[in-house]
Amino acid sequence: MKKYIITGLLVWLPLAITIWVLQSVLGVINGVFNSMLAASQALLPASMAANIEALRHVPGLGLLILVGGMALTGMFVANIFGQWMWRQWDRLLSNIPIVKSIYSSVKQVSDTLFSSSGNAFREAVLVQYPHPGSWTIAFVTGKPSGEVAHALGEEEHVSLYVPTTPNPTSGFFLMMPRSAVRPLKMSVDAALKHIISMGVVAPEGDHPVSSHAQA
Repeated sequence: MKKYIITGLLVWLPLAITIWVLQSVLGVINGVFNSMLAASQALLPASMAANIEALRHVPGLGLLILVGGMALTGMFVANIFGQWMWRQWDRLLSNIPIVKSIYSSVKQVSDTLFSSSGNAFREAVLVQYPHPGSWTIAFVTGKPSGEVAHALGEEEHVSLYVPTTPNPTSGFFLMMPRSAVRPLKMSVDAALKHIISMGVVAPEGDHPVSSHAQA
């Protein structure tokens, strides 16, 4: 009986987690959509309130509007005038106290993560963490710079993100000498699967290591 229960769990668990993640994302999107509708009801004439309220009950409309809005924004910013407008908006937000600290930090992280020219999460490596002799997979996110790089000395260091298991969205930020890092040939996706599965799912292309090679 225990064998059948575990087998059933392996069938339903991935589906349940997938549904939970999608529900969380849709919940955030619906929250943004409802906020937009509430702002519209406050700004537009009262005669249009009933029509706006009816939009709340259209399934999937919030997701469609959000995706469409992002696509239109991307198309607008892709042209010369849109780029000029974006620079002005960016300059405005970067000069507002308190807002500039949050906005600049989030913008730097998003540009690094999603830009095609960025180097975040482009390389999976092995590092000894949390103590010598204990190895884990980490991702190279860049190199220390400025005062931090100066304080670390002349030896080349790399910035690393060590994700937790089975939730890789939380983790630890480390700066280690490049010589202490062992590069891996596996892709970032394969490394993430290996981490999330707690080592159960072997990276694609892995081959068993013979006892002779281990020796």
